Amino acid sequence: MSVVSETLWAVARGLPLTVGIWLASVATGLLVGVLVACARHFGGWVVNAALATLVEVVRGVPFVVQAFLLYYGGPFIGLDLTPVVAGWLALSVYAAAYFSEVFRAGFRAIPAGHTEAARLLGLKTNQTITRILLPEMALSVLPALANLAVILIKETAILSIITVPELTFTVSGVGSATFAFAQTMAALALSYWLLVELTAWAARRLERGIARATLGTA
Repeated sequence: MSVVSETLWAVARGLPLTVGIWLASVATGLLVGVLVACARHFGGWVVNAALATLVEVVRGVPFVVQAFLLYYGGPFIGLDLTPVVAGWLALSVYAAAYFSEVFRAGFRAIPAGHTEAARLLGLKTNQTITRILLPEMALSVLPALANLAVILIKETAILSIITVPELTFTVSGVGSATFAFAQTMAALALSYWLLVELTAWAARRLERGIARATLGTA
């Protein structure tokens, strides 16, 4: 096989797993991030302090170190994970920490009177969050969430160090076997660029859709 055909085959093998782990991590990170933000916003100071410490630890440690510790250090505490599961879990925790800060900023930007009005109407806390606060903040937090999602696409490349057979791992293997590093790295760069551009385009479409639904604008 030529270098071009081998590289294309490597992209075809690694791309689905890259996208799959990324989507799963974004979904998990968004869910956990919302829960953490809600707990910090509506919980007491003890809950807020504990979660703030965890978030700062995750944000303060490089993702490559987190992935390495989870996969290679996990067995020492009885956490024996496959590379794919370890990669998904590490990226999800990393994403949740950053997503939680975006949602927390969104909560703080909403006037306190809106929450008080919801309580006067008899809405419970979970109803206030899902019916009032989250829809109100959706448009303002979407750009930051989209930016983080783009960053997470590129962070999936780090999972190659724990032998996850994603895009970087498979394409780098071709480069190591053929010594055609320039060609393979160019293909790798193009693949990530296309993923980022597609994500940015989808985010813009979603933002316009939310704007039309909430503000009646085009």
